[in-house]
Amino acid sequence: MLIFTIHFYKNSSRTTVERCVSILIVKPRKRSLELQILTSLNNRLELSEKYKSLLHTLKKGYEGEILFESYISKLQNNFLILSDLFLQVNSTNFQLDSIIITYDKIFLYEVKNLEGDYYYDATKDRIYSKTKEIINPLSQVVRAETLLRQILQSLKIHLPIEYNVVFVNQEFTLYGAPLDKPFIYPTQIHRYLKKFESMSTDKINKNSYVAEKLLSLHSSDSMFWQIPPYEYKDLKLGVTCAVCGSFMNTVEGYSCICLKCGKRESVYSVILRSVEEFKLLFPEEKITTNGIFEWCGGITSSRTIMRILNRNFQMVGKYRSTHFV
Repeated sequence: MLIFTIHFYKNSSRTTVERCVSILIVKPRKRSLELQILTSLNNRLELSEKYKSLLHTLKKGYEGEILFESYISKLQNNFLILSDLFLQVNSTNFQLDSIIITYDKIFLYEVKNLEGDYYYDATKDRIYSKTKEIINPLSQVVRAETLLRQILQSLKIHLPIEYNVVFVNQEFTLYGAPLDKPFIYPTQIHRYLKKFESMSTDKINKNSYVAEKLLSLHSSDSMFWQIPPYEYKDLKLGVTCAVCGSFMNTVEGYSCICLKCGKRESVYSVILRSVEEFKLLFPEEKITTNGIFEWCGGITSSRTIMRILNRNFQMVGKYRSTHFV
């Protein structure tokens, strides 16, 4: 595991990132709220095929991006890494999967976790699986590079951008792709990253302000979400397993047990996860002892739930209006 530290300190009126180690992950990747909501809903109701397919795509994409981030986080030079940025230029929204900022260049990556056999039709510049055409990731990264360059120009930042499409899945094969395309295949990733090791370690990366600027422009991705309508009454109540998503109905002592995968987790931890899930799905609803007791399917007593809420949240109000924030 990469150990890194990020310090922020005030310099006049702006916040500055201070590099403390050889590589700095300025914005690490997290599971999107869209993925979290769809995962929760998938456990608690029957999603349509459309949303099941979307959930599968989001999970595969996230897993691939996490895998690539694990590779680049091992680089041993003073680079800056930003992941999963949502930006806007001239009313056009776009996403950057991963970028590496070095002392003289920005490297932009479109990460794909495709699995199976695909072929490239060079006459049409399109990619097909056995059953359908897919969006050409090269078009996506070229578009992202163009829009990113426009942002940099507006900020008077003059750094060249090099872009690549990275296929991270070892079970992926692309037939017929021209050799001049900026594609990095699974078997090439580690060799490709070695070029960063040859870069000078003596040069100071003075481009932290670029990372700051881009981070300040990052916006919510909620405009892209595809979430089915849902109501509390439609959802199955209870606590779910953090590993497989199954409902945990067995308690032994202070632990909940998943009978499907064998995962054991403390009641304390399970209740806290369930509270966070409730807040995710119903952000406008108040957190109350009775409400969480019902949400958790009576897996433990109301007294235990109140004790856990008291320890981790602030109590507001009295008597019937009591809730936690």
